[in-house]
Amino acid sequence: MTSKLLPAFAAFAMLSIGATMAAPVNYTLPEETAAFKPGPNLEVVQNNCTACHSADYIKTQPQGEKFKKDFWQAEVTKMIKVYGAPIDEADVGKIVEYLSATY
Repeated sequence: MTSKLLPAFAAFAMLSIGATMAAPVNYTLPEETAAFKPGPNLEVVQNNCTACHSADYIKTQPQGEKFKKDFWQAEVTKMIKVYGAPIDEADVGKIVEYLSATY
């Protein structure tokens, strides 16, 4: 029994040593080049979306008339249901309205 467990304990020990020797990774994010445009519900968007996204990232999303309200509704819903974004239900419509009118 002991001879069967020895390789498992050895592997665990090696992984533990490797994990303790790993150095933390530091990196610097690039400067933002975009800013949220002024408009109704801007503060709601800043309070909810900037925890995960920059204005740069939001600006890279598809733009144009065909990507307006339905697109942003689907995106906000995805952020909540798939990624677990803690967006209050009362803010969803405000976020969609802002993004639809601004981007």
